[in-house]
Amino acid sequence: MSQGTNTSELAQMEAPSESINPEHGLPESFGEGFLGRLLFWVAVAFSTFQIITSFGIPLDQPFVAGLSLTHLFTAAMTAWAAWLVALAVRRRGLADGVLAWLAIAAAFGLVLWFGGSLPSQVVRALHVGFLCLVAGAMVANHRAGSSVTRAIGWLVGLAGFGVGLYHWALYNELVIRAGELTTADLVVGIAALAIIVYLVWRVMGPALPIVAGLFLSYCLFGHLLPAPLDHRGYSLDQVIEHMSFGTEGIYATPTLVSATYIFLFILFGAFMEKAGVIDFFNDISMAVFGDKQGGPGKVCVASSALMGTVSGSGVANVVASGQFTIPLMKRFGFPSAFAGGVEATSSMGGQIMPPVMGAVAFIMAETIDVPYSKIVEAAIIPAVLYFAACYLAVHLEAGKRNLRGLPKAELPNAWSELKKNWFLITPLGVLVYLLFAGYTPLFAGAVGLSLTVALILGTAIVAGLGTPALRVAFWIGLALVSAYSLASTVTLVVLVVAALSLWNAFTGRGRTTLKACVDAMADGARQALPVGLACAVVGIVIGTMTLTGLGTIVGTWMISIGKENIFAALVLTMIFSLILGMGIPTIPNYIITSSLAAPILLQLDVPLIVSHMFVFYFGIMADLTPPVALAAFAAAPMAKESGLKIGIQAIRIALPGFVIPYMAVYDPTLMLQPVPGLEGAAYWFAVVYIVLKASLAMVLWGVAAVGFFLRPLSWWERIWATLAAGFLVAAIPLTDEIGFVLSILFVGFHLWQSRRAANLAIGR
Repeated sequence: MSQGTNTSELAQMEAPSESINPEHGLPESFGEGFLGRLLFWVAVAFSTFQIITSFGIPLDQPFVAGLSLTHLFTAAMTAWAAWLVALAVRRRGLADGVLAWLAIAAAFGLVLWFGGSLPSQVVRALHVGFLCLVAGAMVANHRAGSSVTRAIGWLVGLAGFGVGLYHWALYNELVIRAGELTTADLVVGIAALAIIVYLVWRVMGPALPIVAGLFLSYCLFGHLLPAPLDHRGYSLDQVIEHMSFGTEGIYATPTLVSATYIFLFILFGAFMEKAGVIDFFNDISMAVFGDKQGGPGKVCVASSALMGTVSGSGVANVVASGQFTIPLMKRFGFPSAFAGGVEATSSMGGQIMPPVMGAVAFIMAETIDVPYSKIVEAAIIPAVLYFAACYLAVHLEAGKRNLRGLPKAELPNAWSELKKNWFLITPLGVLVYLLFAGYTPLFAGAVGLSLTVALILGTAIVAGLGTPALRVAFWIGLALVSAYSLASTVTLVVLVVAALSLWNAFTGRGRTTLKACVDAMADGARQALPVGLACAVVGIVIGTMTLTGLGTIVGTWMISIGKENIFAALVLTMIFSLILGMGIPTIPNYIITSSLAAPILLQLDVPLIVSHMFVFYFGIMADLTPPVALAAFAAAPMAKESGLKIGIQAIRIALPGFVIPYMAVYDPTLMLQPVPGLEGAAYWFAVVYIVLKASLAMVLWGVAAVGFFLRPLSWWERIWATLAAGFLVAAIPLTDEIGFVLSILFVGFHLWQSRRAANLAIGR
């Protein structure tokens, strides 16, 4: 922040001393010494490989004067090697430079093996291979107690990468003999499953591997179970071929999405953070909301909502913004548990906050084959209601404790911040436009990432230009070149970034900026670990469904319940998702639950997107639900409070997250879904009506939960407000009318009581 409250001082005073990622329990670093630097460059190679394959640019395709990117890459690597030789002659340190050269060469070499455009199966296999290598090395560098265990960790990671190389080197042979495994194939297939399960266990805990192990056991031994749980039986060869080869097991759709959209958007968030967008969002939030009643809490809600458009990861939001917002809320007068609960609740909302939602949204779009923009469209109203409810909870709690805003003089000026840093959000604006203009998320993410890198590099160049006129000319020129390259081909976008990188390489400030960009690439690879590993191991569950038909068995049972009472089917789905979420992250939770329950809800006439969103929301709520609430426990070190107490507060604040999915099932207009018989003005009237009704219910529930409106509420007034909200939510004839009447009477009575109390106070 530029003025007033010093965020770095607060973070140093109250943040935990060691930065640990709560999603995988490993430090936010690569380790010390040579092995740490080696892992760093492996992570850079991982990101480089993913950028090349995600952009989908054939490296061997000529684009000007017969030249291709392969020619330019060869020339650049040759010049780089010559420079390293020159350094060696001068006896300069070479270790880091050589590792960097090898990392980039390896990443491009993997792609050039196939002429510059890799088959999808190879991309998936190498993606999982890189994940295994980075995960095994991270465990070795940070958790090894001796050189032997450190070597074992690296060997396991290398073996996992070797599985990916096996698919890469023998791709054509594997396609020709599909369904007929050799002994080597069988060994590699078993190794792939064992390594991924072992690494997920070491990195993310035992819950997800146990679930995957149970499903794998069902494939092998399910024929021994009594009907109707049994299946026809499958040999080891059949199970391994299904799980470790093809696109139904660990290389299923979730891995494809992780290797494309998700990784690209994780990198986008990492580069946006390096560009200073997070600080910009915090400053704007402080400027707009800091002086309001309960200002620091409202800043937390606003900044988390804004950060959600960049990171799309709830736990990442907790860690990133909580180091500033939680100590500030505590210092301002909010209880520790409530401060942590506000941060956890608002940060988890980042996964449902358009335009860049959590990784699940990309998996959902790919799974149900709808444009990503349709997922975003369905999430807009629920996301606004969710954050409005968080904002209201802070407002009411502050009123209850008589907590006013921060002094205006201590806050940054919103207009000044916008004038100074407005350009930081231009890549996000372009990303949003492309998503809603019908472009694929992959193209939109590639463009957004390229523009962010260009922005970072351009800022460093401008800082070295002497006169304002030159700076303006540079930005105009860069904007025109970028616009032209976007209109023609993504290849030119890559060349623009390459030219800016070359320019920066010859200035001191520029080299520092380039190092920051390389750090962002490595950070992106590390941040992708929990998402990518979860997507790979949950493929075992998907493979079991497609191989054995287990989903049909569960579906038949749920349909039999839902035909009698769809509400009971919804409650069972919610409970299953919450219980599953106690042990596994949101992504595998959604994949498993949607595989079982979402098709059933669809058969019970719940719209397609709504049925998947229902599962998605409760997967998120599981991270707030005690006893295992990952987001709450992530906030605990910063709040210096029990994760269980924070989780209880988070549930109280996040109540709309539990109610909105039910309302959307009974009235899909809440998610802007079409309804038969409703068109034109009638449809939009229905949308306005459900939004107003849901908003009123959220207000009443918030008032009842906090126990304060314009003044403190008695116990029976809280029950009154709860009943009014309950009638508004219930989808039974006459409940709306009863709910509105109870709401009007409650508000009228409360206003009368407040004025009466005020008059009595004046009379005294």
